[in-house]
Amino acid sequence: MGFFDKLLGKSGDVLCAPVAGTAVAIGEVNDPTFSQEILGKGMAIRPKEGKVVAPCDAKVDIMFETGHAVSLVADCGAEILIHVGLDTVNLKGKHYTVHAENGQKVKKGDLLMEFDLDAVAAEGYDTITPVVICNSGDYASVEAVTGKEVALGDPILTLKKK
Repeated sequence: MGFFDKLLGKSGDVLCAPVAGTAVAIGEVNDPTFSQEILGKGMAIRPKEGKVVAPCDAKVDIMFETGHAVSLVADCGAEILIHVGLDTVNLKGKHYTVHAENGQKVKKGDLLMEFDLDAVAAEGYDTITPVVICNSGDYASVEAVTGKEVALGDPILTLKKK
């Protein structure tokens, strides 16, 4: 971080909400893979609508065929996993529509996927959506916004480099 960044109070790379809803701590996710930060640090959102957008400028690393998850490599270097719902891979793509593909460059706010929130919930799946930084170890801290409503594009994670 340069002198002017410190002077201006810039504290790191900021990722924005890929889904609109209630921001919660990663520990509230009812899956130990996420809640115990096995895949990395992050947070989760209880979605209010079925739209997932890019949280920053990035490249799509893996768009899962089932549309339930996407892995991105941000221009800032963060490796981001957005996982829509718990165990939703079992839906085999039902209720999900993919709008991005592997290797595609995306800008913050670009539509990545859509899902039918009510239909996924009606099938008995928790729709909570973890947003995880898989290379958390590359950062001195991963600070999450929690306990409030977030709209698409609102800041949710601040990554401070070592």
